[in-house]
Amino acid sequence: MILTIDRLGHRGDGIAQGPDGQVLVPQVLPGEVVEGDPAGDRLVNIRILTPSAQRIRPPCRHARTCGGCLMQHASDPLVADWKQGIVKGALAGQGLDAPLRPVATSPPRSRRRASLAARRTRGGALIGFHARASDTLVAIPGCQLLHPALLAAFPALEALVVTGGSRSAELSLTVTHSLGGPDIAVTGGKPPDAGLRLALARVAETFDIARLTWDAEPVALRRMPVQRFGKALVAPPPGAFLQATAEGEATLLAAVTEAIGPARRVADLFAGCGTFSLPLADLAEVHAVESNAAMLAALDRGWRQAQGLHRVTTETRDLFRRPLEPDEFKGFDAVVIDPPRAGAEAQAATLARSRVPVIAFLSCNPVTFARDARVLKEAGYGLDWVQVVDQFRWAAHVELVARFSLRRR
Repeated sequence: MILTIDRLGHRGDGIAQGPDGQVLVPQVLPGEVVEGDPAGDRLVNIRILTPSAQRIRPPCRHARTCGGCLMQHASDPLVADWKQGIVKGALAGQGLDAPLRPVATSPPRSRRRASLAARRTRGGALIGFHARASDTLVAIPGCQLLHPALLAAFPALEALVVTGGSRSAELSLTVTHSLGGPDIAVTGGKPPDAGLRLALARVAETFDIARLTWDAEPVALRRMPVQRFGKALVAPPPGAFLQATAEGEATLLAAVTEAIGPARRVADLFAGCGTFSLPLADLAEVHAVESNAAMLAALDRGWRQAQGLHRVTTETRDLFRRPLEPDEFKGFDAVVIDPPRAGAEAQAATLARSRVPVIAFLSCNPVTFARDARVLKEAGYGLDWVQVVDQFRWAAHVELVARFSLRRR
């Protein structure tokens, strides 16, 4: 079967029109003419007959086998346009439109936090990412996605897998680059008895691991694995959420700061460990709301130990089950909201009735963002602009910041 690729879907597959409907074709680009064998609604054994001018040589030697990246065969401008299109399409699906700023893309080798899979082998350890839609584990030496500090931690990861892993079960390794050194959280390893704890602590000492957590149990803390949020230094709980790249975080923070303008009292919803709360406290009083008490405790410690920040208060609260009500927003000049992929349907509904002058809305899912944005729009908020941020280079993941301002009181 010979097909011409019409466009890219939101997961990165090419979409072509076949004789019986749409056909999905992986690893292709719009305008390419391809040949392959039909397999349901997909094309397999693909041969590219006419390549796109936007097709490039993948910068990483693992691009064809590793599932960590989907779009290394496409030029940066094409990927940026594709991600802008995902956001535009999600907005259009809710009858919305807004000025979209140019995509801010993080550079190669900038991912400072990663979740890796690992397995003990006869010769040592295999660590990497799974192949796309597969259980096959692919080693990734020379990965062009991860920060050099993460790649430098691989000998430590291998030693941990050899020490505490088994050949019958896969381990999950969450490794984060911190100012104190590697921060590693392992799940799926052998139960930590006294002997294993001692052996793991020796690995942490040998490889200079800042913090090691084994199946949620602290094993070694040689230095605090701190992150800098504005003037504050924060040690997040093991495995806690962190923006994927320092460059992406800086872009998000700049957009949020611009969005709230001269606000003097700010509510930060889904605040995490203080990614936005603490830098904004340099300019305004902040009330940080988050369901994870350990994250809020880390935020609070960071604020108390910093100098020159405005007052920061915290509240542990499940904003899905118990969103802030409209009267609780009285006195706030702006709201920052950064929900997970599910969005903030309940909180957006009460926020729409709050009459807060300005909302900086962050999202890692354009579809749920557009759903929540329509609620705000219908309540009288204008969608002033959207900044698309690509922290997950070469992946289908899209993040954004949007500014809403109250137009109708």
